[in-house]
Amino acid sequence: MINVIVVDDQEIVREGIKMILSLDEEINILGEAENGKQLIMLLEKALPDVILIDVRMPIMDGVEATKIIKEKYKNVKVIILTTFNEDEYIFKAIKNGADGYLLKDAGSEYIIKAIKSVYNGAMLLDPEVTVKVVKAFNSITNEKQSQDKFDKLNHKLNVLTPRELDVAKLVAQGKSNKDICKILFLTEGTVKNYVTKILEKLELNSRTELAVFIGHGEL
Repeated sequence: MINVIVVDDQEIVREGIKMILSLDEEINILGEAENGKQLIMLLEKALPDVILIDVRMPIMDGVEATKIIKEKYKNVKVIILTTFNEDEYIFKAIKNGADGYLLKDAGSEYIIKAIKSVYNGAMLLDPEVTVKVVKAFNSITNEKQSQDKFDKLNHKLNVLTPRELDVAKLVAQGKSNKDICKILFLTEGTVKNYVTKILEKLELNSRTELAVFIGHGEL
């Protein structure tokens, strides 16, 4: 059973998502919250497997909440709920460790599949929003700073071993550790160690951020 908490400041959105999730017998609605602050308080009483959280909310938004969650509860998966006009918010949430993002108006089957994928260790990069996130990556800094960062990260790829590059590419494709094990004939522990080393070498915070980095054209 996958325990899920839904966080959105609009009750109608929460009710809609809860109704969708109730259609799947493998998903249990553990709780709901109206904002990040309320969520953090709820986590002290009930710890879920996956959190669906709106990126923009009053009191505490999804960006700040994600940072706190990932610092205190590293194993809890966070999926950002977003719309098309929230590029910079999405990118900052990913920088804070979000495991993926999806559009609020995504279909019921896609939402359920997304939760299960993230729960099983894969990341979630909604193809309809990925291009906008990459653009946000470029707009966070000015052109010169962006180019400097590009050159710096691109240079770091040289310190990755051929096998680490193979793993990085598969991670960017949304493959879970189990998937990578089967493709590269490695143990799950070995894959996990590779991912950790890759993130450390590239100074990235999550699998999702790695995918955005690769999507920016470095691999």
